[in-house]
Amino acid sequence: MTPSPVLILDFGSQLTQNIARRVREMEIYSEILPASAPLAEIRRRQPLALILSGGPSSVYEPGAPALDPALLDLGLPVLGICYGMQILAHVAGGKVERAKVREYGVQPFTPAKDVSPLWDLFRPNSPVLMSHGDNIITPPPGFTVAGHTETTPVAAMENRKKGLYGVQFHPEVTQTVAGVDFLRHFLRDICGIKKNWTLKGYLDRHVEEIRARVGTDHLICALSGGIDSTVTALLCHRALGERFHAFFVDNGLLRKNELPEMERDLSSLGIPLEIIDARDLFLDRLKGVADPEKKRKTIGRTFIDVFVREARRRGTYRYLAQGTLYPDVIESVSSFGGPSAVIKSHHNVGGLPKRMPFELVEPLRELFKDEVRRLGRELGLSDRFVSRQPFPGPGLAIRILGSVTPERLHILREADAIVREEVENSPLRSELWQYFAVLLPVKSVGVMGDARTYENVAAIRAVCSVDGMTADVHYLDPGLLGRISHRIIATVPGINRVVFDISPKPPSTIEWE
Repeated sequence: MTPSPVLILDFGSQLTQNIARRVREMEIYSEILPASAPLAEIRRRQPLALILSGGPSSVYEPGAPALDPALLDLGLPVLGICYGMQILAHVAGGKVERAKVREYGVQPFTPAKDVSPLWDLFRPNSPVLMSHGDNIITPPPGFTVAGHTETTPVAAMENRKKGLYGVQFHPEVTQTVAGVDFLRHFLRDICGIKKNWTLKGYLDRHVEEIRARVGTDHLICALSGGIDSTVTALLCHRALGERFHAFFVDNGLLRKNELPEMERDLSSLGIPLEIIDARDLFLDRLKGVADPEKKRKTIGRTFIDVFVREARRRGTYRYLAQGTLYPDVIESVSSFGGPSAVIKSHHNVGGLPKRMPFELVEPLRELFKDEVRRLGRELGLSDRFVSRQPFPGPGLAIRILGSVTPERLHILREADAIVREEVENSPLRSELWQYFAVLLPVKSVGVMGDARTYENVAAIRAVCSVDGMTADVHYLDPGLLGRISHRIIATVPGINRVVFDISPKPPSTIEWE
């Protein structure tokens, strides 16, 4: 039986699912509904508490997502985050205006004196992540200001009597140092919620859901060899046995030596696997395509075309399994109906054609990368699999800015192999989320062997992350950077300059396209 949830109302934040993930980490069941969900639907789910997410809108703009005032009279504890705090203040009778100084990034937060114990976790100048252009000018009647930053007088507020709380910052991200403890304190101590959810329960439930949905039919799986598709394959294979079929599509966009490594690793897991050579088809369709969105959608459509072709050769398959994760979904579309902005179309979400010949099975769609890794361990995967560096489904195509050609793919493959080899031979390997090379659409003048060169520029990217939704730059050791740069320029014809990317996510994304 599904337990009563902590219900998260989605006002369109890119971090809404991050909130749900933090709640699940505490082994408390959570669900997400769009902010427009009817009051009757919310009552039906019998939530233990409400969390109002952030979002890109301003409460005073026409058409901005609204909050039903009746939700504040249900007797439930409510926590508003960013826009969630602003809409809470707006509905409860406060005043919200455009901020004179917008806050983006980590800021020092100081709790007020004589407020509830909920704020005891924050010391003066505690680091919190801010991302807002509006401020609460006047808190609603009955609310107390619970904290401030240098430019935001009302950075937190509370109405202890009604159990209503708000924070302008994002406690759900790692950059807010005490954020997770704050959420735990709110849920366990303020709301009185006990543990009622485990990842193993999620695994068991989805195995049964796959069996129930597929019935006596067969299911094919798009297997790339990464942790996402591998865990998806293991789940589906456990559910369906011989009625599960895994295809590995060589799209010509793989890293150096990737195909033989994938064949070796996947065969050791006992997953039935068939290799499909579609290199010429993908590269032909990508010829002359420079726009990032068009690239991703071209790759997505081509993957489907390949699966349709292969499925027809073998009979009629109705279901296709993919290792889609929530970061793919939330950057492509609003999975739960909230008004979140499209950042980029992932090849397996926004890049898919509108008319699909398959019904998609995506058992990991509500999980983040770290949760998938934990799920992989539950399924018996070794650390070598679980800690594998993420690699995007569109492959090297989105690490080549501009048109994709065999020549540019070769240049990037060789440069990327050097980056990976050098990092993996250093103590940094276990610290980094991703590390790779990018081929830029610019050329620079150089001098090699006393002769002028005019060749490509490569960028190196190295980031740390927990879930892929936010990422911090890892500043590689100058000696390591020097070795990488020297090897690339000396051994990869076509590159005469190497640069290092120092942009975090946000405002940048991890991949360049």
